[in-house]
Amino acid sequence: MHPGYGFLSERADFAQAVADAGLTWIGPPASAIEALGDKVSARRLAIRSGVPVAEGIEEDEGDAALASAIEAMGLPVMIKAAAGGGGRGMRLLRSQDDAPDSIEAAVAGARREAQAAFGDGRLLVERAMSEGRHVEVQVLFDQHGNGVHLGERDCSVQRRRQKVIEESPSPAVNAALREELGQAALNVCRAAGYVGAGTVEFMLMPDGSFMFLEVNTRLQVEHPVTEMLTGLDLVELQLRVAGGGILPISQRDVQLDGHAIETRIYAEDPSRGYVPSTGRLRWFEALDPRARHDVGPATGDFVTAHYDPMLAKTIVHAESRAEALARAAEALDGWAIDGVTTNLGQLAAILESDDFRSGSVDIGWLDRTELEQRDAPGDALAVAAVAEAEAGAWRSSGELVRAYLHHGRKHEVRVSRSADEWSAVVDGSENGSAPSGRDWSAEVSAGGVVVTNHERRWVFLRERRRRSGAARSRAAGANVVRAPMPGTMIEVLVEVGDEVDAGQTLAVMEAMKIEHLLSAPNAGVVTAVHTSAGASVDEDAVLIELGASA
Repeated sequence: MHPGYGFLSERADFAQAVADAGLTWIGPPASAIEALGDKVSARRLAIRSGVPVAEGIEEDEGDAALASAIEAMGLPVMIKAAAGGGGRGMRLLRSQDDAPDSIEAAVAGARREAQAAFGDGRLLVERAMSEGRHVEVQVLFDQHGNGVHLGERDCSVQRRRQKVIEESPSPAVNAALREELGQAALNVCRAAGYVGAGTVEFMLMPDGSFMFLEVNTRLQVEHPVTEMLTGLDLVELQLRVAGGGILPISQRDVQLDGHAIETRIYAEDPSRGYVPSTGRLRWFEALDPRARHDVGPATGDFVTAHYDPMLAKTIVHAESRAEALARAAEALDGWAIDGVTTNLGQLAAILESDDFRSGSVDIGWLDRTELEQRDAPGDALAVAAVAEAEAGAWRSSGELVRAYLHHGRKHEVRVSRSADEWSAVVDGSENGSAPSGRDWSAEVSAGGVVVTNHERRWVFLRERRRRSGAARSRAAGANVVRAPMPGTMIEVLVEVGDEVDAGQTLAVMEAMKIEHLLSAPNAGVVTAVHTSAGASVDEDAVLIELGASA
């Protein structure tokens, strides 16, 4: 039985139950999952294997005791769920500002989220390192003690400690360091009696030193990056190993060819603090055939608040990193998504940024960086509007005006015709004659226009006349707290009559497996509370009302 890469893949009791039922478990034995899937146990195993770890607090004797230990250790720290990963049950406390309601409240929130996600609320605390890179090593072991590492993946571009872009090889790793990381990964897994595919994660510091973070005892979401770089099918090798076969490769057989990049497409709004976006997908299609697209939903499906917001992954491979960056950007242009807000624009801006292109990002980079949005080509926008005009939208008495959305950014195009030539104004700038000829083509549909130039594709969606939840909230007044998305209330922290400060946390809700803190827009007095713990709420529902202080 193959468990995929969801939560069941790292459940030791589930792996044991599969084996006890007489089925073949495609993954490490339950004993290895138990030893490495638990962050505290894995940390201790790394220490015994001679692999460096960060300063930490392993003993968890409750919220108050752990908070006191954190205060004694000093900030910054990362609070982690001991029994799971994927960003669930994690809290980064860089300073007291990250715990406005107290360190103990932050500990309690992490524990609550860990319990909900993994059925285990135990926590581990480690010294937080914001200047390092997140680098992970893919390993493979058979049942006969043979093991190999397949190079590293750099996963430093993260939001809320969840990965956004992965690439291999890392721009910060040379051949000698690659071998050192690989041997450290093999040592930790070998000590646990590992079998199958797994990933060992490290923090790589600017001086070249590294520290062990954790082991993912499963296939990773980003495994296609390694597959493209090595030419190996990791799932096929998992099946071979699970059947008792010997690994068909040795370490000297592993060759890294070129460069691979994966971009994760999420249903969320980066401009609003990564608030998840829900709704029906009116258009969901990847139009670049040169990239690999691993997708979940399809056009017509409804994206709910009950699951992870990742919609798809797009993976590209090229001979050089520069070529891979260009291919990744082209592949993003070829995505058509309508019905939910996504991070497509942010992904494109990251790939175009000087920091990312130079390979100088670290795990805190995305949180502290304002990205310049990447503009759609004016020529392509002009071709889209001309195609609509020629399809019957234009009348000879005037110009045609079209508003398009590309990766969440609005573009206005005005086209007019003189004699046999079209002219265009794109976003207020004269674009001259609209391009034509066999190099350009456009396909007009009900949702927008797909423009093609050689192998490049751009999807321009027609703007819909609708207000966002944020706009509706502003229109209704600033002294209310609304649900930013559908979800479940975890905790309501105020009552009618309470005086609150601007920015104070008033309630906690859960959506897409993540807790969201809802804060007061202004100082004032709570005049009404319309929800309670455990209640299901719709997007934009009024939860708490505030009045002016006496």
